[in-house]
Amino acid sequence: MVGDKMEALLTLENGMAFKGTGFGDEHDTACEVVFNSAMCGYTELLTDPSYAGQGVVMAYPLIGNYGICYDDAESVRPWLSAFIVHSLSDAASNFRADVDLDTFLKDNRIPGMQGIDTRALTKVLREKGTMRGVITYGHCESTDGLKEKAAAYDIGSPVERVSCKGTSVYGDGCVKVALMDYGVKNNIMRSLVKRGCTVKRFPYDASFEEVRSFSPDGIMLSNGPGDPKDCVKSIKELKRMYASGIPVFAICLGHQLMALANGCDTYKLKYGHRGINHPVKSLAENRVYITSQNHGYVVDGKTVDPSVAQVSFISMNDGSIEGLRYKNGRVFSTQFHPEASPGPLDTGFLFDKFMDLMGGGRI
Repeated sequence: MVGDKMEALLTLENGMAFKGTGFGDEHDTACEVVFNSAMCGYTELLTDPSYAGQGVVMAYPLIGNYGICYDDAESVRPWLSAFIVHSLSDAASNFRADVDLDTFLKDNRIPGMQGIDTRALTKVLREKGTMRGVITYGHCESTDGLKEKAAAYDIGSPVERVSCKGTSVYGDGCVKVALMDYGVKNNIMRSLVKRGCTVKRFPYDASFEEVRSFSPDGIMLSNGPGDPKDCVKSIKELKRMYASGIPVFAICLGHQLMALANGCDTYKLKYGHRGINHPVKSLAENRVYITSQNHGYVVDGKTVDPSVAQVSFISMNDGSIEGLRYKNGRVFSTQFHPEASPGPLDTGFLFDKFMDLMGGGRI
């Protein structure tokens, strides 16, 4: 114990270890360790299903100062495996706060770790790449044993874990959108509903026949966690959705899955893109937008057939693909999150573009 706090240890699969103290629900856990560069937005991060199976390191040092506001949540619960910060704020100074961060993690059985040099850890992940790790509390175990536990960690099937189990409907507009839930964020649905859509949410493994029975004007493919190549059934169904001619807008994991359905390949980035200030260039406009991102995989540009699709956005940081426009004129996708509003509304026009494809209105 350190004062009234339990000692905590993060051990990476390469044997590096970082000492700190615990908060939240202090139980041992294994995870994929990633970092996020955002200074704020931790409520949205914690409840973003795309972080399922991951231990998120916040590069910004002070976290928790404005508490947790349930209205800002992106899903019904947090999905990450652990939350790692340098300094946890003891006070939630915000009139909108419903609960403080420590209590929120305890209530949802999410382990936390504080008091480590998160910037040093972030540099390790940038230089060595994303690694698996184990967080342990209040007891000692050999470094070799912890390394083995970290290396043995398997994220499993995160899309199956976070996707809805049945269908549900949001809004009552005149434009009908079938939403494929691979780990959808609430603001994607809100962005469609406020533009006059009725959104029917389908599980990740819904067949094209189930989707078509809704007679949608368009199909939305959501964000989600994990390796897109693991979603074999979803890719098969997306081939049929693409061939149907129904307008499709795909975000993040949905963007990767649609690319795989059309013969492209994907690969894992060294340490991923996770933050709210990533610059992305629109090639058609020769204009840069500030975007919110959370992904570890990207579409391989060398495998994009120009007769099928063309690149519409690229990352200004590493040149990776951030958007595709398909030659059938009815399908487009983005790697970044236009619903997340970091700009704050820079790329919201993409939802208006989707509405135009479906013959609907805009806001």
